Amino acid sequence: MMKKLNQKPKPVADGAVGLEKGKGPLLKVEDVFLYFSATDGVVRAVDGVSFELAHGQSLAVVGESGCGKTSLARAILRLLPRNVATYEGRIFLNGTDIMKFSEERFRRDVRWVQISMVSQAAMNSLNPVIKLRDQVAEPLLLDNRTDKREAFERARQVFRIVGIPSAFLDRYAFELSGGMRQRAIIAMALIANPILVILDEPTSALDVLTQANIMNALKKIKQELSLNFILITHDIATSSELADEVICMYAGQLVEHSTAERFYREPLHPYAQKLMASVPTLHVYKKPEFITGQPPSLLNPPEGCRFAARCTRRFERCQEEPPLFVYGDARVKCWLYERG
Repeated sequence: MMKKLNQKPKPVADGAVGLEKGKGPLLKVEDVFLYFSATDGVVRAVDGVSFELAHGQSLAVVGESGCGKTSLARAILRLLPRNVATYEGRIFLNGTDIMKFSEERFRRDVRWVQISMVSQAAMNSLNPVIKLRDQVAEPLLLDNRTDKREAFERARQVFRIVGIPSAFLDRYAFELSGGMRQRAIIAMALIANPILVILDEPTSALDVLTQANIMNALKKIKQELSLNFILITHDIATSSELADEVICMYAGQLVEHSTAERFYREPLHPYAQKLMASVPTLHVYKKPEFITGQPPSLLNPPEGCRFAARCTRRFERCQEEPPLFVYGDARVKCWLYERG
């Protein structure tokens, strides 16, 4: 299935498929491609990514800036800019292929209702001239999903959940600190009671103490509400606070998918190993390492393994693109693991 620029997906009749919890994974992404048209060519932002997320699990998506983390989130939520060149693949939510939904049904039944998102630089997303009460309650007021009284009561509930006094509902965004504004955005993502929340750099531009408070609030929300999170970040330390599983992306591709316990202890892909080696440690003195060279251009990515030019373990086979090999409970896109 492929959707080109300005081509709308075929509509699906209401009630044809449901989104009820099934026995399979909560989210299943199969061969998703998302390319953007640019002046110099086509940017391959997401290039054939596949993964699954089980019920009750949280997933961290890590990698350096420009590797396609945010584009993957936008592909899942169908938040696409006008310069989309290719949007292809299958995305299943509780066993239902939501890529087949019409744009209207996706907006009404999936986006913000089943899957919500805290976008990058979310603190700047609040309208300075509208009270927080009206902004946070807005997802419930669309399509007359509920009346104002119930929506405002729900807003008070989610404010208490994220640790903001309900009196702040009658304030404006500029009256709140950076940490409070970030909590308000998280409250807005929770108000429709979704089953999956995508967090795109939720602690960026915050001081260390505020970051810790936000992460503690998210861990509490995950435990009390049994929510699933996808945490997008390049901050390895932040991702370890919330993740049960980790996806490592490089140059638009998924290069490793492991359990968090394994990834933070023993990453497999040479890029993931270098990424972990760059993180300072508290209890053991170890000089942080760095990765030589530059990431490849997504306008014209190299043939074969895209990390080969920067990899100290490359060999002749790396001229061919490796598949995702199964290695124990992990999947890794590297020829070193061809024989398991």
